[in-house]
Order: sequence, then C-alpha cells, then structure tokens
Amino acid sequence: MLLIITIYLGLVATLWAIQSLRAAVGMNRLPHVERFAPLAKDRCPRISIIFAARDEAEKLPGALATLLALDYPDYEVVAVDDRSSDATGRILDDFASRDPRLRVLHVTSLPPGWLGKPHALHLGLQASIADWLIFTDADVHFAPDLLGRGMAIALQQELDHLSLFAKMEMKGFWERVAMTYFAMGFAIGQEAWRTIDPRSSTYIGIGAFQLIRRNAYESVGGHRRLAMEVVDDMKLGKLVKRGGFRSQVGVALNHVTVRWHSGLGNIIRGTTKNFFAVAGFRLWYACLQVVGVLVMSVLPWIALAWLVLSPGHGLLYWVALLAAAGAVGTPLIVHAATAIVSECSPLYGLTHPLGALILSWMLIRSTAVTLWQGGIVWRDTFYPLQELRRGLV
Repeated sequence: MLLIITIYLGLVATLWAIQSLRAAVGMNRLPHVERFAPLAKDRCPRISIIFAARDEAEKLPGALATLLALDYPDYEVVAVDDRSSDATGRILDDFASRDPRLRVLHVTSLPPGWLGKPHALHLGLQASIADWLIFTDADVHFAPDLLGRGMAIALQQELDHLSLFAKMEMKGFWERVAMTYFAMGFAIGQEAWRTIDPRSSTYIGIGAFQLIRRNAYESVGGHRRLAMEVVDDMKLGKLVKRGGFRSQVGVALNHVTVRWHSGLGNIIRGTTKNFFAVAGFRLWYACLQVVGVLVMSVLPWIALAWLVLSPGHGLLYWVALLAAAGAVGTPLIVHAATAIVSECSPLYGLTHPLGALILSWMLIRSTAVTLWQGGIVWRDTFYPLQELRRGLV
C-alpha cells in the first residue's frame, strides 16, 4: 500500500513540477500590454468594438463609460440589446444620444438555430464598418490606452487574432478561493503560451477581449459558425486557429477588468450552462475532468495527512513523505503566485484543495443539471441538448 501511494505521489509531484515550470516560462513569454507603447495616432486603424447586453442595467453604465473614454482616434462601439427586460435598452439609447460613436441595435426576438449571444454579436458585426473588430462583454472595463497598446501588439507580431487575459475583480473569501484556483488551472491547463505556435492545436478565446481582423473573422464563418456554441469565445479562437490564421494571447491585468459574478453562489449558478459545454456535452469527459482535479489537487493532501498521522519507519516512508511534500507544495506555491498576480494574499495558496473541491462541484453540477433538464437555460431561453451537440465546433 505504501509503495502504491509513494508512486502515485511521485507522479503527481513530477507532473506538477514539469507543468509549473513550463507555465512559468511560457506565461512570461506572452505579450504584456503595458510593455507595448501605444501606436502613434496616425498609424491607428479603425476599430469596431462589439458587445451584446441582456439585463445588464447594473453593470452596463460603468463599463460603457470606459468604452467611450478610450484614448484612440478612430473607433466605434456597436451595442446589441439582446431582448432585455430591464433598463438596459434605455441606458444604451441614452448614452448613444450623447455620443455618436455608439450605435445601438435592439433585438426583440430570437430566430431558430441561434443562441442569444452569438446571434446578437452576429448582428453587431453586420452593423460594424471597421477592418479590425473587438468582441467584449457588457460588464468589462477598458483602460483608456488599451486599444493603442493592443493594436501595437497585433501589428508588431503580425497577428490576425489577439485575446487578452483580464483582471477578475474578487470580493470575499470564497470568491477568491474559487477564482484563484480557476485562474491557475486555466493558465496551466490551457497552455496559452502554445497558441501562437502554428504546429500546436492549442487555441484560446477570452470573452472580455478578442481583437480580430475582419477578413479572418469572415473567412472562418464568424458567429454564424458559432450559432449554437455556449462557449462561443473559446470556439472563436478555435476557428481562427483551425483556419490557419495567426492567433496569440496577451496579458492585460492592468488594462482589462471584469467583475464576473458576485458571490460564490452566483459563480456556481452562472457557470452551470458552461462547464458541461466545455466538456463537449460528453459525460465521460466531464467525469475525467472531475477525477483529474481530485487526483491532482485533493488526494495528495489526504495522502500527506495520512502519512503524518500514521508515521512509519524506513526509507520508503521518508520517500513517500518527500513525494507528498512535492505533490502538495508545488501546487500550493503556484496557487500562491496566481493569488499574488490576482492581487490577493499569497495565503490563498493554502486554500488549494478547497478551490479544487469547488471546481469539482461546479463540473458535477453543470453536468447533472444539463442532463436532468435535457439542455441549458441561457438568457431565459431553453436550448435542447441534442441541438447544442449538433452545433458544436
């Protein structure tokens, strides 16, 4: 038994060490927005910023104000009110009446074969005029110099598509536990640094900020190809990469900010529609994800506790204890580093197994609810599972 535990802990410690080192090197190579000077005003191409909003009256004014205060000479904002039942439409119209750079479309019905958000973004695209597009969300805040710096990255690196990691605003203990673990897992698991490599199948699309050439977007089919995709942001990155275009991911923690969900309960409920979709609505893959999280982030802590509480003797015991220290210590350090980057206390590294348990529950809940309902409810509309599976990219 001790031998099996030792081998398991050794494998986990080795995997964490290798992937953490790769992530440290790879993430540091990503372009950081603040390291690029904004383009000269006479070199700035026209940009269309497009977003969809549904019942965003609370968050929309603050976010929209930042979009209309950008230090960029030539851009427009196309906002699509997607069947809102609150004051979203009125807020958009009020802003538009005071700033001609904002154009507002109002959607009153959803045609068959479309999810609400992809449909709204598709309409926004049709109303836009620029050769460069930015897709974002209605609750995202942009720094004034973001566009100039983002375009500098795109032009200097000859990109067709650029996604940016945003700063997630977190409040309270449980939000920080969940979100710092999620951020760490996404950064390491998705291997964002491989996106730029044309030989790699890795792709990234981040809903808070996606800059894309119009010709590349139209060439891959745009949101018409993503009509029934729940994770449309990630899958836009997939289409771009699969289309042979040059895609990259950057870091903009000081330039793009979003308050995702308020409170742990809302985080869990808000991702119910997403996580089973990320697994491609495949039960076996969702189960594999849960097992992977538990094996890598929870069981090593249990094994370490067992070893400490049941002290043994001999070389094998000390090797097992050393392996346990590596299997627990390495992810703790990585989690603490992620917390620091997220402007949280490094002590949140100690919450690593708690974050893993929360993510596991989110995966299980999303899978169970989607299968029980036979589909998902998004923006007050029900979409059957069979249609969602047919629409996967």
